[in-house]
Amino acid sequence: MTMTPGLRKFVLTVHLTSSVCWIGAVVAYLALGVSAVTSPDAQTVRAAWIAMEVTGWSVIVPLALAALLTGLVMSLGTPWGVFRHYWVLITLVLTVLNTTILLLHMPDVSSIADVARQAADADLVGRLGGDLFHAGGGLLALLVITVLNVYKPQGMTPYGWRKQHEERARLAQRASAASRQVSRGR
Repeated sequence: MTMTPGLRKFVLTVHLTSSVCWIGAVVAYLALGVSAVTSPDAQTVRAAWIAMEVTGWSVIVPLALAALLTGLVMSLGTPWGVFRHYWVLITLVLTVLNTTILLLHMPDVSSIADVARQAADADLVGRLGGDLFHAGGGLLALLVITVLNVYKPQGMTPYGWRKQHEERARLAQRASAASRQVSRGR
């Protein structure tokens, strides 16, 4: 099913907005993680972990789900398809992987934020560190996805080649039928 131009533009706008905001939210999360790692102040580390939890659940998770959902709608409702081009398939796999890791990791962030909230020992809070590995890896994957979506490298899957061949054969058949009809009409 192909979307109407108006619907396609709306879904594309929502997709681009959620995707770009997802990157921005991960950058903010990463900044909080760096702050937690570098600060000698227990209150700063405590605040950073609490803010990372809030940012993760309230901003990053909804944006990741929105980007995934609207990306699927875009691929299903446009000629790009889900399985026709390698760049779309790789983008989908990376987005699903990023979102899955995020959803599996956020309970750990909440647990550490709870420790940060409840710990009376400033030394314990200071040793919590930050969450640089997950945020950095997630940001890197999001940037790869962005590059793939901007440059759309050549390369069709075998399914895409077959579909393209079928479509060309169908168009040639229509053109031939139209040509025969015109010749009969003369």
